[in-house]
Amino acid sequence: MAFPDIAGDLKARAPDLRGRITANAAIAEATWFRVGGPAQVLFSPADEDDLAYFLTNLPAEVPVTVIGLGSNLIVRDGGVAGVVVRLGGRAFNAIEVMADLRIVAGAAAPDQFVAKAAAAAGVDGLAFLRGVPGAIGGALRMNAGAHGGEIRDVLVEARGVDRSGAIRVFANADMGYSYRHSSAPEDVIFTRATLQGRSGDPGAILAEMERITRAREASQPIREKTGGSTFKNPAGGKAWELIDKAGCRGLVLGDAQVSPMHCNFLINRGSATAADIETLGEEVRRRVRETSGVTLEWEIKRIGRP
Repeated sequence: MAFPDIAGDLKARAPDLRGRITANAAIAEATWFRVGGPAQVLFSPADEDDLAYFLTNLPAEVPVTVIGLGSNLIVRDGGVAGVVVRLGGRAFNAIEVMADLRIVAGAAAPDQFVAKAAAAAGVDGLAFLRGVPGAIGGALRMNAGAHGGEIRDVLVEARGVDRSGAIRVFANADMGYSYRHSSAPEDVIFTRATLQGRSGDPGAILAEMERITRAREASQPIREKTGGSTFKNPAGGKAWELIDKAGCRGLVLGDAQVSPMHCNFLINRGSATAADIETLGEEVRRRVRETSGVTLEWEIKRIGRP
């Protein structure tokens, strides 16, 4: 399917735009599941100022959706109406190690690259990011974490641009963090974060990251087309255990499957649609509700039209 082409009008409203605008852009390959329809408009800003300029001149009625590395995302088969913003390039993926054991990382910087940069500089406390699939922007939005660490443990401040084009800065306390959730305004597109580490031995930090890597490879289907953990752990429990108890390990719908290796992961075996994956997830939720009385909450973000 194709959306009405509004790219020309948006360019006319922002004649000094330096970023790239593409109409009816295929974005399935930008996600780890490799599914979904097009973005009505895909915008890749040149830098933070370019993003602010674009949003300042964007009509209020045009919806905006942000995607990062696409690791924790299902794009539905009908595509995404309005503008999809995807940050990239040197302006958004730079990682800088500061003298006070702080790391300034762009929102498009992969979490594992931030962990590696910190380790190389002897900055401890960020190794857990090696186990988080995705980029810093998504980590800020959902308080991502793994192996005993979360973004809220290390965040000093986050910087972003709101829907009006205004630059906003949020201290850790402003983010309203809880488990896999933040209360930061939904319209803010994060552009960078300042993270606080502590002094450590590079060799010891790298050894911890290697341990995390081995643990992931041994327990998660990281070489499959997957979106990472599908459901949040309920209070006092683990989602995978409830899914296993409900008899869902290996469950198949179309070409989507509950991973036999780790049943809180859904995988695209090759030709699954977004609908296959989402419907399978809903079936898992139904079976868990029936067997355990627990309603699992999606951790994977789902965007677009069915």
